Parts: sequence; C-alpha cells; structure tokens
Amino acid sequence: MKVLSFILQKEFRQIFRDKIILAMMFAVPTIELIILPLAANFEVKNINVAYIDHDHSSYSQKLINKIASSGYFRIISSPLSYREGLKFIEKSEADLLLEIPPDFERNLVREGKQDVNISVDAINGTKSSLGGAYLTSVIMDFNSNLDVNIKSPKSVITGSAVKIGVASSNWYNPRAEYKYYMVPGILVLLLTLIGGFITALNIVREKEIGTIEQINVTPIKKWEFILGKLIPFWIVGMIVFTMGLIVMYLLYGIFPKGSLFVLYLFAAVYLIALLGLGLFISTLANSQLQSMFIAYFFMMIFMLMSGFFTSTDSMPDWARKFSNFTPVTHFIKVVRLIVLKGSGLKEVGIELLYLMGFAVALNGLAIYNYRKTN
Repeated sequence: MKVLSFILQKEFRQIFRDKIILAMMFAVPTIELIILPLAANFEVKNINVAYIDHDHSSYSQKLINKIASSGYFRIISSPLSYREGLKFIEKSEADLLLEIPPDFERNLVREGKQDVNISVDAINGTKSSLGGAYLTSVIMDFNSNLDVNIKSPKSVITGSAVKIGVASSNWYNPRAEYKYYMVPGILVLLLTLIGGFITALNIVREKEIGTIEQINVTPIKKWEFILGKLIPFWIVGMIVFTMGLIVMYLLYGIFPKGSLFVLYLFAAVYLIALLGLGLFISTLANSQLQSMFIAYFFMMIFMLMSGFFTSTDSMPDWARKFSNFTPVTHFIKVVRLIVLKGSGLKEVGIELLYLMGFAVALNGLAIYNYRKTN
C-alpha cells in the first residue's frame, strides 16, 4: 500500500500541475452544463407559415389570427396562389403552407364542414411532423369553438351528442418543460466525456514520455497501478458531479426528488466503470492520438444509444438490446428516475447491479491488459 500511496501522490501532483487539464475537468463541464440545456431543446417554436386565403371572410381571418396568436407560428406571407406559396417552401422561407379554399365560411355555415390544405416542408422531419401536428391542433380547436357547430340544423335534429371529457395531468414534470428531461442527461454525458477521454489518455501519456518504463521496474503490482490511476480521477469525477448538481439547482431549479445518497452511490459505481473503460483503452493504445480515436468511437455509441436524444423504446429491437450493454444507458435512466420521479434503491436496484457488473468487467480488463515487464 505504501507504493500505491506514492502513485497517488504522483497522479495528484501531475493533475494540479497541468492547468489545461484542470480547466477541462472543472470549468468546461460547468460552462457546458450552463449553455447546452438552452440549445438542446426539441420543442418546436417559431414555425414559419404562409397562408393562401381564397375566401377572405371573417371566419378565415379568425382562423389566421388564432394561428398567429398560438405562440408557435410566425406568419411570414400571404401569397395569392398555391404555386406562388410553394415557392416559399422551395426557398426554405416557409415551413408550412396553409390554403383556405373559396366558400370556406359558407360551407361551414351550411354544411358544417370544410377541408383546408396543409403543405409541409418535410426536410426537417422533427420540425415538419410537430409543426403539422401543432397546426392541425390549432385548426381543430378553432373548429370546436365555432358557433356554427352548436347552431347547425343537424345538431338540432339529432340532439346533443354525448361527449367524453378527459382531464389529464402531467406527473413528475407538471408543465412538461423540456429542461427537466434534458439537464440530467446532459450532466451524465458531460461526466462521461470528461472521465472517459482523460483516463483514456493517462497511461498512453506515460508511454510517450517514457515514465512507464521506470514504473514497470518498481515492485508495484498491476492492480495497484490501475487503482492508483483510477482513484484521483474518481475523486475529480465526484467533484464534477457535485458541481453539476449545484448548477442544475441554481440555474434550472432542479433538485433531486429522490435520495442524494442513492444518487451518489450510482455516480460512484458508474465512475468506476467509466474510468475502467478509459484505462482499458489506454492500455490498448500506443499513442494519445490512437487513444482519442478509440475513446471517441465508444463515446459516440454511448451518446446515440443511451436514450439521451431519443427514447430507447423507439429503437429497433436489436438496438434496444445493444443499448443495455452500455453503462451510460443505465446511468441516464437512473439519474432521471431519481431526480424527477424520486425513485429509491428498491426501484432502481437492478440498474446498480448492471453498473457494478460493468465496473468489475472493465477494470478487470484494464488490469489484465496492462503489460508490466521487469
């Protein structure tokens, strides 16, 4: 253990001597956690709409006003023809094109129904689907509030139709704000990137500057060497995680509803697994460039398969199974459950077993693959 203490002293001195690494480990995650949630927002607003009003009636004007006042749309133009309006979509100036046919008001009053034409720019699939759904919802709401739906002869003859009222409530995120979903996931990804990249470069740096040969001739055991590399960055990772929770509370008003002890327990085990992966990559590579590319490969897979951007439930069956073999998937799920839902160890205990398995396996690979020659 005395040899291990010397390794720890060396690592801490090396960390605090390098100002750039210090900035990367502490300042960069904090700044990114402040900025990224503001940009990583999948809510669609400011949708550009052009409309063609062939009717020019009071009802068509009410519909246009309702669309403009919804808060999601911006009326950019009112071309005279559909062909002219389509040019706005072709030039990417409009996202949606609404065409109101002639006799719009008359058909609503006499027949109680009227079709409108909506053309959607589908290059951006997310924006087009949500934008089209928003516009359809606004039109349906406008239709339900029309006096003609109540006073039409059909409703007088047949009587009032039976209606089912639905009262819904959002649990754990009452206002359905996207930041409550994104901020915990961003904190996990920043912890993953910082821990994974820095440890992946650690042993390789020893190889490049030649100090690894001096360490190899010492009586230190392989597990002591890996543990000496892991502990300093584990402590740094826990500090970064704490700073992230503080930023999350002060800036976004998000405080974990569940136990902080359980949250830190998972963070501690997850960091051991993640640092084990970084150290394993570091034992494989012969240069820092190789190590960075290998780490980047794994980080990209972790980000895209973790359920951070899209839910794993929407992935193909093979992708869902594959995502279970990434530790990030389990940690993101746990952090969101503890922070937003208040889940306890009983509800997320199986995820802890997954992370412990990753920690043992990855650190075991790092110890096994580290070649110590006397």
